[in-house]
Amino acid sequence: MAKGDATVSYDGPAGGWGSLRGIARIAGKEGVSPGALATLLEQNKPGGFACVSCAWTKPVDHHPVEFCENGAKATLWELTSREATPDVFARHTVTELKTFSDYDLEQLGRLTHPMRYDRASDHYVPCSWDEAFAEIGRELKGMDPKKTVFYTSGRASLETSYCWALFARAYGHNNLPDSSNMCHETTSVTLKKVIGSPVGTVVLDDFKHCDAIFFFGQNTGSNSPRFLHVLQAAVRRGCRIVTFNPVRERGLESMINPQEPTAMVTGHETALSCQYHQVKPGGDIAVLLGLCKHVLAADDAARADGRHVIDRAFIAEHTVGFEEFEARVRAVEWAEIERVSGLTRGAIEAAGAVYVEADKTIGIYGMGLTQHVHGFENISTYVNLLLMKGNIGRQGAGISPVRGHSNVQGQRTVGIAEKPELVPLDRLAEMFDFTPPREKGLNTVEACEGILKGEIDAFIGLGGNFLRAVPEQKAMEEAWPGMRMTVQIATKLNRGHLFNGEVAYLLPCLGRSEMDHLTGKPQVVTMEDSLSCVHGSVGKRTPASEHLKSEIEIVSRIAEAVLPQNPKMPWGQWARDTAMVRDLIEKTYPEQFRDFNARIFTPGGFYRGNSARERHWKTESGKAEFVTPDALSATGYEDAPGRMSLITMRSNDQFNTTVYGYSDRLRGIEGKRDVLLISPREIERHGLTVGERVALVSDAGDGIDRRVGGLEVMPFDLPDGCVGGYYPELNPLVPLSHHDRASKTPAYKSVPVRIERGG
Repeated sequence: MAKGDATVSYDGPAGGWGSLRGIARIAGKEGVSPGALATLLEQNKPGGFACVSCAWTKPVDHHPVEFCENGAKATLWELTSREATPDVFARHTVTELKTFSDYDLEQLGRLTHPMRYDRASDHYVPCSWDEAFAEIGRELKGMDPKKTVFYTSGRASLETSYCWALFARAYGHNNLPDSSNMCHETTSVTLKKVIGSPVGTVVLDDFKHCDAIFFFGQNTGSNSPRFLHVLQAAVRRGCRIVTFNPVRERGLESMINPQEPTAMVTGHETALSCQYHQVKPGGDIAVLLGLCKHVLAADDAARADGRHVIDRAFIAEHTVGFEEFEARVRAVEWAEIERVSGLTRGAIEAAGAVYVEADKTIGIYGMGLTQHVHGFENISTYVNLLLMKGNIGRQGAGISPVRGHSNVQGQRTVGIAEKPELVPLDRLAEMFDFTPPREKGLNTVEACEGILKGEIDAFIGLGGNFLRAVPEQKAMEEAWPGMRMTVQIATKLNRGHLFNGEVAYLLPCLGRSEMDHLTGKPQVVTMEDSLSCVHGSVGKRTPASEHLKSEIEIVSRIAEAVLPQNPKMPWGQWARDTAMVRDLIEKTYPEQFRDFNARIFTPGGFYRGNSARERHWKTESGKAEFVTPDALSATGYEDAPGRMSLITMRSNDQFNTTVYGYSDRLRGIEGKRDVLLISPREIERHGLTVGERVALVSDAGDGIDRRVGGLEVMPFDLPDGCVGGYYPELNPLVPLSHHDRASKTPAYKSVPVRIERGG
């Protein structure tokens, strides 16, 4: 407990000895070998392997150690000495395993053998690879392809993703939901609409030239800690960082760089954000309009003296829609901005002063902007702010979403998309002599809707924990066994694997750090980072089991079992030689992947380009587009007596749905995840006591009973009107209908709930 405010908190910096202790704790718990620790030294370096954790870029001038706390945890988790052998499954029925926590399921260890679910005994039983591929093939051949779903997590390589998407289309559908649908699909839709590029415009070098960095809804300290090195360097040369987030995340307040011996010895911290504003959940549109309002006022004052703040020449040449947006900004009242944002006019204007004074500004954001009902307006209004001063398409400035999973952006680049217009289908038809389907496929929300209605016959998951990650969790678990077939490709057991169709297989794959032994020599695969740079990766570790196969081999073997023979689709050859697949990617996307095989180990990765960075706007108007928001709050619901906004969060000991342990060090929470984080003011207002157990219940107003009970009340520094808790445990409270209007990204960051005592 911190003194004074009586809240649970952490007063230390991000990084430092706490980070090293966190890594050591996981290493000891996983029982990894010295060789596994040596593997970390090759992580994120040319000729090494790309981390399976975050998508932050790999620098040209890499550090001696190029991994962060969470990246090390991800690798050590993968290289655990524990094994989930057939004997483990023989000891536990699937019903018994459902009583395990997410953490305990994954602590069973690496999957070692292909397994088939036997409904009669309620056990997973071992089977041969040939048996699995043959039966999966028979089942898929007998189904309507459009009633099947091929899901992809963000860890699959570019090569595997390309083959997966090609397989789906050759089979006959575009039902290719991926983890981006749950995280950054709002980014893809919004940026494509307003600047003509679905990804951010910033490259690593820009951080050496910016004067200000604005953060909205992104937790760098836990989600992409290697980014802290870049921020530290920027601050030391005079760049100012301004952060807006409902939660005070230590990673954007203060850090100690573990690679600086003097700082480690002396405990000298680098302060990062010069301003930190705890905006209410959903209040970002209001904040951004307030910042724009301040820019307009500063420009009005400057023009009286013959100067300017707004780059009107840029606006005239490169944009449309500014006049309508300007009128909206001038019309909105400060009182409304303050009410919706939870911030004072003075606080917003102080942040606006930093933006006005900076010549070049980078705008960073994460899922705190994307996962709202009005997420599109969050991002488009952010882009508006940057466009006002010409901060897109020049050095040291731009919009930069920070992605989560390591290749989630790259998968979309090479064809994982439910929208056929995003894929060069005519080129694929010519290259592979087939007729690709042109109908729009299912995204994550639509796939869930189909499963709930009993309209989906098969789900094949290429990694991930789909069933645990999606909204409407209780109803989804109940509907899941209604499918004819479910297939999961994974490295470890998770809760999503315990709900099975009539025919069900669990297929174990290699980890990224492990050698693909299909040809007896290491295979190279590639990933794309958040800054649109592509990196090679080579696994060299001995696999956890001799029975494991690479993801691309598993995909290829299923494709061979399902599709008619086609000499232009030599799946077996592709699985044995990923260079052949890279040649296909280059042929399919020649502008972005020129000389692909020759450039895979370019230090710092090779940049595949971005049209908006060159101020070539591939939008409907041919220019960057100001969009006038039609909402001031992003939540999609009104305030009401007793209604609270729930923010779902990940701990410092977690990546996506993977829980490495029970230490949320950077928030001061240890040994538990069944918590309700709430401010002391709201504890008093609701008549609660610290430590009592309560339930959260849905307040969506749709008549569906959604609840999570047994949550311990913990005082935490949050804005009024909101509560926080862990993802995915609180996903049952998220209605499937509660998603961004434009992209259908689930709105996990502002969920309407009520607190019930005695829960």
